[in-house]
Amino acid sequence: MRLLGLMDLAASSHRTAILVLTIVTLLAVLPGFFGIPPVDRDEALFAQISKQMVETGDYVDIRFQDQDFYKKPAGINWLQAVAVQASVALGMPASMNSIWVYRIPSLLGALAATLLAYWAALAFVARRPALLAALMLAVSLMFAIQARLARTDEVLLAVFIAALGAMGRIYLAERAAPGSARGVALPAIFWTAMAAGVLLKGPFILLFMGLVAATLILADRSFRWILALRPFLGLLWLVLLLLPWVGAIVSRTGMGFFAGSIGHDMLGKVAEGQESHGAPPGYYLILFIATFFPASMLAALAAPSTYALRREGWVRFLLAWIVPAWIIFELVPTKLPHYVLPLYPAIAILIAEAVTAGKLSRNRWLVLGTIGWFLIPLLLSAAAIAGAIYLTGDPALLAWPFALAAVSLGFLAWRRYGTEGAEAALLRASAAAILMGVAVFGVALPAMTPLFPSLLMARAVAEAGCPDPAIASIGYDEPSLVFLLGTKTELTDPFHLADFLKPGGCRLAFVDASMEPFLAKQAQKQGIRYRRGPVIEGINFSKGHRISMVMLRPEAAP
Repeated sequence: MRLLGLMDLAASSHRTAILVLTIVTLLAVLPGFFGIPPVDRDEALFAQISKQMVETGDYVDIRFQDQDFYKKPAGINWLQAVAVQASVALGMPASMNSIWVYRIPSLLGALAATLLAYWAALAFVARRPALLAALMLAVSLMFAIQARLARTDEVLLAVFIAALGAMGRIYLAERAAPGSARGVALPAIFWTAMAAGVLLKGPFILLFMGLVAATLILADRSFRWILALRPFLGLLWLVLLLLPWVGAIVSRTGMGFFAGSIGHDMLGKVAEGQESHGAPPGYYLILFIATFFPASMLAALAAPSTYALRREGWVRFLLAWIVPAWIIFELVPTKLPHYVLPLYPAIAILIAEAVTAGKLSRNRWLVLGTIGWFLIPLLLSAAAIAGAIYLTGDPALLAWPFALAAVSLGFLAWRRYGTEGAEAALLRASAAAILMGVAVFGVALPAMTPLFPSLLMARAVAEAGCPDPAIASIGYDEPSLVFLLGTKTELTDPFHLADFLKPGGCRLAFVDASMEPFLAKQAQKQGIRYRRGPVIEGINFSKGHRISMVMLRPEAAP
């Protein structure tokens, strides 16, 4: 019962709630934040693009080396560039090559998303369930993973919650008393968040908000509440906020950016599964058990209460936030686990209200499902430790106490659910999730160095004793290699290796071992002599296969 006492204290005031949410979020997302190397492919790609912006001073064009990257707007790259420049200004010039600096916007986005989830929830429920909903989001597995990656998703989530929190307040006010939502603060939050969402990920946020609004209009058979959003002034404000960037990118690329971003990237994902990310309907529903752990264990138990309240305005809005988008995500061929992350805050609010109101189903089979509080920490922690042992022989001993504590708390959450109640069990499971994060992300994953071959190759370069080398890679072209070894790293093919080595001097080439016999013949024909350096064995995580890279250098190299 001490857990409920702590919850009482946390919910005693908004200031205390904010402090608790900030601490919990940091505990949930910081383990591994600094230690996990650049992750291919999206994180390293975004970071390298941001790095090149800082290097060149060009913050309009979006490029990876010499290739244009017209898939996403530059919003996240600007934020990452600011983080880099701030770190350099604080006397950390090496931070330009440190991936954790590029993750700072994601960390701040996670904090903002948690606090905004609390603010948004207060529009629908009382302070205690609002606090519980924000806690659910902060400790959820997918949320914590995205906060550790230098990508768009965590910042975008905060923007989504801000927009939907404002829209929800307006909707409920107009539903209760038409014409009562006359202020400009909430419409300003909504339309500013819309502009920020476009700068982060293109028009997706416009489609999402339109879907929520259309669902409510059809359900209520009224659109009058939309007028309280000040749509005409709001659209004008949206255009004014976006116009400088749109003008700059059009002047630089013509319509090339929009053809790539909307035509190829967004519509391409709707038409067919892109980049081997296709999956059948039901994919997100199955993954939900793990991705929204630990609160996912209570989702089915809360469903009957939600259904009984479906005609209530606040429940109707939250269902409009969740259901139509979830169906579309399941039907769209391209699927990635984090796509449904913007739906989790609404799910958390519905679960939290059912928990604090004592309205969870008592169906014994659904209650038995809470065994996931024990099984998921057990399986994930065991898999992480086994992975470290298998890949490196390192037993990751520091992970063991955290893993055992997580499994123990998960077991107690499950076993005492019936006697202590859902809220205490969920809080205990949340502590288990945080400890599991320390074991898996803070200790075991950084120890799995073969999963990060670019890091091993960067270490080999540092140990080569070759100052400011020219570097090439043949057979391995992940963005993390360019990020760690420098923008000028050549990603070339076997036919050009001899030309790369021929000038001699300080040159290092990484070559797929399977290509080495062919390359030896090419070098022999051109009279080029080289010597073999270390062999880097690893796993190309983004492509799912093992690699073996040999470092070569001209014999004339110092």
